Amino acid sequence: MPATATIVHLDADAFFVSCELALRPELRGTKCAVGGRERGIISSASYEARACGVYTPMPTSRALQVCPDLVLLPHTSGLYGEVSRKMFTLCETLTPLVQRNSIDEGYLDLGPRCFADDARIEAEVRALQRRIWAELAIPVSMGIARNKLVSQIASKLRKPNGFVFVPAGTEATFLAPLGLGKLPGIGAKTEEALKTRGLVHIGDLASRSEDELAAIFGTDWRAMIAAARGEDERPVEVGHDDAKSYSQQETFAKDISDFAEIERIAKGMIDELLPQIRADGKRARTLTVKVRYGDFTQETAGRSLTEASDLEAPFYPLVAPLLKKAWTRRSALRLVSVRFSGIEEPATQLDLFAVESEAEARRRKLAAVLDQLNRRGGTARVQHGHQLRSSPTPERPHRADGQD
Repeated sequence: MPATATIVHLDADAFFVSCELALRPELRGTKCAVGGRERGIISSASYEARACGVYTPMPTSRALQVCPDLVLLPHTSGLYGEVSRKMFTLCETLTPLVQRNSIDEGYLDLGPRCFADDARIEAEVRALQRRIWAELAIPVSMGIARNKLVSQIASKLRKPNGFVFVPAGTEATFLAPLGLGKLPGIGAKTEEALKTRGLVHIGDLASRSEDELAAIFGTDWRAMIAAARGEDERPVEVGHDDAKSYSQQETFAKDISDFAEIERIAKGMIDELLPQIRADGKRARTLTVKVRYGDFTQETAGRSLTEASDLEAPFYPLVAPLLKKAWTRRSALRLVSVRFSGIEEPATQLDLFAVESEAEARRRKLAAVLDQLNRRGGTARVQHGHQLRSSPTPERPHRADGQD
């Protein structure tokens, strides 16, 4: 029998909440979420909380209204990046071909296989799933197929802790009964519009002529029919070991127009990324902010420091000016991301300004202590000042995308 590729899509379940529950297992099974009070938003919710109507990123005030017994867990700086690195390191014990797609999901390429190897492949991937739980207490969902597209759809079907294997040659049959919204790129509004044309399931695309599909999807119709058949030639891309940048983004379920909240979210991403950069023994010179509007157009703005740094303090003041420069339209935002580039190894050199050099050394030593404390976790966490609020402020409507 011909050999085919084996691609695994790993998708961590309610990742931020799961990381917090690994530190506080007594809260498992409860309605809990990671988020701030007053003007905060929910960044991750347990499945018990979701069943009560709490979603990401609902404003915290609204979440407490729909779920009064919701347990709010504060964001633990540095924790999620550390757990993510450990999770993907475990993946690399199964195969060196691991693509870290984001902090909580990625692809594994197990190489060519024959149909007779299905049982062995399934056993190995299930063993990895159990090991991640045993060592990190993080539930993950796995999808196995011969390409990225189908494995990604499979991994999201039975969350949490799901496991779906799609044998080679059955991709179209597997996809046919699923709703069109399962295909990447088809959002809720598009799915509803397609229903008015009689297109409800992925398999419905196969019943339409080329002319009909072209009239509906325009020049993208060929890509849509290929996706409906489960065809995807994208390779797993490996390259995190020599990362030239560190980035994080958040896509909002409902567009946000509150500048202060966007700034807080962006600084929170800096809090996540800088501990990763320090852990890798690197420093960054350039910070880039990207914003995306509801119509999917986007803008970016970046600025470089004179000297590369691995500390938060030099980058915080750049966030507001970069946001203002990128956010040129007075429209609400669908997405915001930050990226560190200009990654360098720290240089050993003599500094004529010894006092300034010693002060920076003290700040770096303090950062190392804080990173260590946050890696240990527990109920007491060290947070940066912009994540704390001394007094309540009026809530403004805003929220963001991405159930994990």
